[in-house]
Order: sequence, then C-alpha cells, then structure tokens
Amino acid sequence: MLRTLVTLASLAPALLLPVAATAQQPPPLAALVERGEALPNLNAIIVSRDGNILFEHVFQGPALDRPVNIKSASKSVMSALVGIAVDRGVLGGVDQPVAPILKASLPADGDPRLQRITVGDLLTMRAGLERTSGANYGAWISSRNWVRDALSRPFVDEPGGRMLYSTGSTHLLSAALTRASGRSTLELARDWLGEPLGITIPAWERDPQGIYLGGNNMALSPRALVRFGELYRNGGVVDGKRVLSEEWIRRSWTPVTQSMFTGHGYGLGWFSTDLAGHRVNYAWGYGGQMLYVIPDLGLTIAMTSSTERYERGSGYVEALHRLVSDIIIPEVQSSRSTPAGAS
Repeated sequence: MLRTLVTLASLAPALLLPVAATAQQPPPLAALVERGEALPNLNAIIVSRDGNILFEHVFQGPALDRPVNIKSASKSVMSALVGIAVDRGVLGGVDQPVAPILKASLPADGDPRLQRITVGDLLTMRAGLERTSGANYGAWISSRNWVRDALSRPFVDEPGGRMLYSTGSTHLLSAALTRASGRSTLELARDWLGEPLGITIPAWERDPQGIYLGGNNMALSPRALVRFGELYRNGGVVDGKRVLSEEWIRRSWTPVTQSMFTGHGYGLGWFSTDLAGHRVNYAWGYGGQMLYVIPDLGLTIAMTSSTERYERGSGYVEALHRLVSDIIIPEVQSSRSTPAGAS
C-alpha cells in the first residue's frame, strides 16, 4: 500500500529548504515525492546541486546516513581505487598487464591470451573471458578460488574486444590492488576514499582467500554515495585536496564500449548516456542502486532501492532514469533560468 502523502508544508524541514514552502511556492522537486511513492521499490533519493542538498527523502527503509548494499555501483568505487593506485604508482596504468601481478593464481594450462589482459580491459569489461555475472554468478562465488576461477574461464572474445559485463573482472582488480599494495581493498578504500570524503565504509564480502569482492556488495549510505559523486563532479578535489586525478575522471566518463543490454556507453567503471539533452554519467547497481553525476547542471543524485521485489526487465531502472529526465533536470533548468528576485 502506498504511503499517504504529507502536505508540502510539512515536507519543508525534511527537504532542507532555504525558505518556508507556501501554496504559491512549492518545495523544490516536490513532484519527486508523488512520483517516487508510485515506485514501491524506491527507498530514498538525494539531489545535490552545486554541492548543496536540494532534496532528500526516505520513502521506505533505512535512514539516509545508514549504509546499504550498493550492489554493482561498487564497480565505480573500484574504478576510483584503481585510479588512485595509478596516481600513487601502485599500479602502472590502464595498459599494465595484470597477469604478472596475479601470476600465483594463473591456471597451469592457462590460455596465452591471459598475458594480454590489461587493467583497462578489466575496467571496461573487455577482458574477453566468459562472464561470471548473470547466470554464471552463483557457480563462480561457489568456487574455492574466485580469482583462479575467473582466470580459468574460456575466452569468448579477444582481450580489448566487446563489452562482457562481469563481476569477475572487477574482482581481479581487487586482487591486483591487494597484491600490488600489500594491503586489503577495505584498507585502501577507507584510507584513500573514506578518510578524505568523511564517509564510513563498512567491511563487506570476501572470497575464500580473504580478498574483498571487487565490484559488488559494498555498503555505503545514500549520503556517502552523494559525497563520492561529488568527488567526481568536483574533478577529484575534496575540500581543496587532490584525491583523484582529473584525467582519470575524464577517462572514466569517456565511453570506449557500450552495454549490450541498454546501448549506453561504458568507460572506466561508469555508464554514460544523454537524458533530457544533458550528458549523464552514472553508477548502476542491481535493483536500482544509482548514482548520477550531471556536470553541466552541477547535479549529483543518489537513489537506493529495495531488491526484494525487483525483477530484471521490469523497466524499474528506466523509471529511475525518467525521474532524472522528466522531473529533476527540467526543474533545475527552470530554477537556473529564473532571474534573481523573480516569482
């Protein structure tokens, strides 16, 4: 049953409005409440413009500061960790082959093409190896060695070929980070992102060898997600301190392949598309865990969802995209075009 809508006036404090709402001046993005209530899976939305919270609302589920499973939006976080590792010299760059780092896990009779897979191939889902996501995910995580299992998969394309969305690829990056740095992915995430962003990063799932799962099941609160998105919107700088290189962000948002499922572009762990005439870069987790960054409008948007009733192919994620294209972007454009003092 849909929750009864409260009055717009009573929403004002929750939405952190700069002025009191009136019948003549509804709260910013008030239409999101009504549209969001019609989506039974939607848990929460936060909209930040130019670093200021324009709208935040919990429809159901945990509070905005409580970590929730962001599913495969973790892949965008993993990309940031790889980018920082490159900036610090822990990894050599996107063209670095990963086989020498992961040599202890290479199968004895491995395909010679394993030597050609690079960091960039794993980030862009172009390793060429059979996918470990979708129907293959259960068997992969039931294996005794996730890294070796991913590297033992048959090649279905050449390294650098078409996009084959696979959590095994980002898990190989987690293993490479761990072995190259001598520190766990959790330690790196807390040190390189948690501390400068001022966010909490709880421990998450590990493989049988103790390597933190790369690209799935991380937990961040909606507010932490916004903070992470703001890192990218601000070109890698937080409170005047360089955390991630601007060049890495540019490359992350430059599509080099595209999803066979949506046709949207994919760069270094980020999807890109156009919504309402604006370039939108987004992280996407199963069931509707979304982080959108729209640089030309100064927008960072986080959405979290319940996965209990989620069904693939239901159109739910497309409905979340429409919240951005039909409500958020038009209203922000309208407010930016309204002269100061106008009513």
